[in-house]
Amino acid sequence: MISLFISINYYFNSNQKIVADRRLRQGRSARTSFVILDAQSIKNTATAENKGYDGGKKISGIKRHLAVDINGFPQAIHITRANIADRDGAIALVTLNLEQFKLVRTMMVDSGYTGQNFANEISSLTSAKVIVVKRNELHQFSVIPQRWLIERSFSWLGNYHRLWRNCERKLNTSLMMVSLAFIRLLLKRY
Repeated sequence: MISLFISINYYFNSNQKIVADRRLRQGRSARTSFVILDAQSIKNTATAENKGYDGGKKISGIKRHLAVDINGFPQAIHITRANIADRDGAIALVTLNLEQFKLVRTMMVDSGYTGQNFANEISSLTSAKVIVVKRNELHQFSVIPQRWLIERSFSWLGNYHRLWRNCERKLNTSLMMVSLAFIRLLLKRY
């Protein structure tokens, strides 16, 4: 178990170093002050051990909680069972990655993260202000500025066949596969 944690930590730290390098090359600071949070529910295959049921999306599987910067680069990744609420998963994401969120001043989230309790919990963990972005029309598609960045990051993950569904038995292995996909993407694109 310890070797698995060390390898996941190694890949995630490698991911953070690459992201910091890419941000510096763009003339930005190594750490971001603005993040966008969202969660994506993914169906499980028959071999996966950890699964839950997301009643909102009617999916039995896992959730990928992701925080990205203005470039769509991952700042933090957390994997949970699908029955975990978006708000609870985001709080766990921030709690497990406090070092990454030390300089963050603004967090943009969608309407799945509404509620004063969520904003208070985030502000108690970090000094970030939570901005909830809601759509105007319920059944019409419209691109919400800056929110599309996290959707683009999720679509980048969709380019990797292994990540279309959750084939992994353990949540840590899913986390490692997502981290490896982002490392490959960052090295390939930049």
